[in-house]
Amino acid sequence: MHFAIIAAGEGSRLAQEGVQKPKPLVSLGGTPMVKRLIDIFTRCGAESVSIIVNEFMTEVREYLDTLTLQVPLNVVVKTTPSSMHSFYELSRILPKGKFCLTTVDTIFREEDFTGYIEAFESDHVHDGMWAVTPFIDDEKPLYVDVDDDMNITAFRDTPFDGARYVSGGIYAMTHGAFPILQQCIENGISRMRNFQRALVEHGFNLKAYSIDKIIDVDHAADIANAELFIRN
Repeated sequence: MHFAIIAAGEGSRLAQEGVQKPKPLVSLGGTPMVKRLIDIFTRCGAESVSIIVNEFMTEVREYLDTLTLQVPLNVVVKTTPSSMHSFYELSRILPKGKFCLTTVDTIFREEDFTGYIEAFESDHVHDGMWAVTPFIDDEKPLYVDVDDDMNITAFRDTPFDGARYVSGGIYAMTHGAFPILQQCIENGISRMRNFQRALVEHGFNLKAYSIDKIIDVDHAADIANAELFIRN
């Protein structure tokens, strides 16, 4: 299975709050966030890791160049207008087959993530498996509507009656999603949430996998919270 990281954001909120390092290099427990993800992916049996960073993150690119992995590390350097466009750039180098995509600031417990990956690797029915969580940490959460069997039926911007989950920003799928992604790009659609809606509209069979807590590092105060979360 292959893994990919979107690390192309500017991290402007962290910079405004006094954090000097680029977001991917912010340390959690002594390890840069991007390296923490790479290490977890490697322990999950990654066949390759692909990362996109923006053109202004020279420090991040230089750091990635120092890493020595037992699997291919593919780095795309490009500034994009949205995370969906970053995903599109990654899709051009991702090998065929199953892969997992996440943003660099998505923080989870390793054991929870391992269970999620194992579930998707053993699933031969669904086209994709989305990590969802009942814990709402995002400032603009994407609510995920599911049926009784945890099949995803819709993605919604606002809460609704019976809402239980929001997207955790972790997506496992196959290269079969790429034509829909290409279509979104050609139609001028942006934002990952709109790509996700397009998948549902085109009949992709998506499964939700619940993880009790997933958090994002968007503000300086989130760093200490993230360290405490993964330590406990």
